[in-house]
Amino acid sequence: RRLKGIKVFQTIFSSTVATSVAVASVVFYTLVNPEIGYFKDVPWLSLRDGTSALFAVSLSSVWQNLGLTFIVVLAALQAVPDELTEAATLDGYGAVRRFFRITVPLISPALLFLAIVLVVSSLQAYAQIEILTGGGPGGATETLLFKIADPRGVRSLGERASLSLGLFVLTATVAGVQYSLMSKRVTYVD
Repeated sequence: RRLKGIKVFQTIFSSTVATSVAVASVVFYTLVNPEIGYFKDVPWLSLRDGTSALFAVSLSSVWQNLGLTFIVVLAALQAVPDELTEAATLDGYGAVRRFFRITVPLISPALLFLAIVLVVSSLQAYAQIEILTGGGPGGATETLLFKIADPRGVRSLGERASLSLGLFVLTATVAGVQYSLMSKRVTYVD
């Protein structure tokens, strides 16, 4: 549907693509800072168990990747032929049925791409964690890449090298499993 003022919303939603991980993390840290932040009443980054700190880092990453997701899905939706949705409407398909039977299968290649890229990106999270929590509290937000970078200098080079190989194998395995499971549901249209 062509909506009035849609370009403004597209610009707002896709603006996080132009934001670096460091800038997004600093903005998010400013929002959740226990002393001056807008959400200072919610102690996301200071709880001892670390579950809320990991949640805060995850929220920062989700916000960072929202723009890419928006652009890819919007491009896929714009590529859906109007004739197919009109034909489905004439056949009596309701909006929900039309979405799941026509639209989702046609945008499934873009969804497969996003699923693989975003999972691989999440396995490589480092800057958000370093800026927001420094790996704490109590190591609760340390990821494999954070352990490989070892900003505190507690691991040997050999241990970090073996962790790097482990990260490569894990990333390749996860991407391969995702592709093999999800590609069966992808519909390619010429």
